[in-house]
Amino acid sequence: MHYSLRFEWLGMVFDISTILMILVTSLVVLLLCIGMTRNLTSATPSGAQNVMEWIVDFVTGITKSYISPKKAAGFVSLALTLFLYIFIGNQLGLVFNVNTTHHNAEGEQVSEKVKDMLTVSTNEEAKQQKLAKLEEELNSTDPHSHGVVIGWWKSPTATPSVTFALALTVLLYAHYLGIKKSFGGWLKHTFLNPIHILEEFIIKPLTLPLRLFGNIFAGEVLIAFLLGVGIFGSIPLFLWLGYSVFVGSVQAFIFTTLAMVYISQQVNEDH
Repeated sequence: MHYSLRFEWLGMVFDISTILMILVTSLVVLLLCIGMTRNLTSATPSGAQNVMEWIVDFVTGITKSYISPKKAAGFVSLALTLFLYIFIGNQLGLVFNVNTTHHNAEGEQVSEKVKDMLTVSTNEEAKQQKLAKLEEELNSTDPHSHGVVIGWWKSPTATPSVTFALALTVLLYAHYLGIKKSFGGWLKHTFLNPIHILEEFIIKPLTLPLRLFGNIFAGEVLIAFLLGVGIFGSIPLFLWLGYSVFVGSVQAFIFTTLAMVYISQQVNEDH
């Protein structure tokens, strides 16, 4: 079992490793875009500019496939940001696996402050259960025990809070655009049909984030398992890493496509 350091603020629990990976992903995307566009030329592009232009054309194609041509240009930057952020975020957990192990050995006692951060919970009973499990792992005398493993590096999209935040941001923005276009039309589209109510407030908010989270989290769990197998897992691990890159790319494409579909349902003239 992997633990992560957490802290509570205003009744909410924040995961330090998740916050770290959100910032790392944002920084990587920013530096990547700057690096690939700093030497733009109107002549025949090559190298990084070629790749960036292909990505922009690809995302523009997704946007124009669902949003009317007159309005599509205004959403290309959003689609590009979503695609790059999710694509990079999906791959970061494949690049490194940074963990630290801890035991209550002589001279290496885990402080009470760290224990408190490892067992943060909004429920006191759950906190006590986590603390009991933590103490058991810290004081284990089993020679095969890894002690308490704290994870520091993972794909941010392997955390449900991140994927739900991305999905809710897209959905709320889509509803805002619908209200801005026509409040009466938005009410009619959203609340007139019970199926639409179910779709807008249950199906979309659940399926959009859970699809992304489930695929990336499952991939990282299997990678962790194959790493623990040792040399016998080398070939399966190599094959799975390649497949995980593919899955991460597909999930970035699917999330971006669905985001544009949901926005198109609010802004296109025929809706």
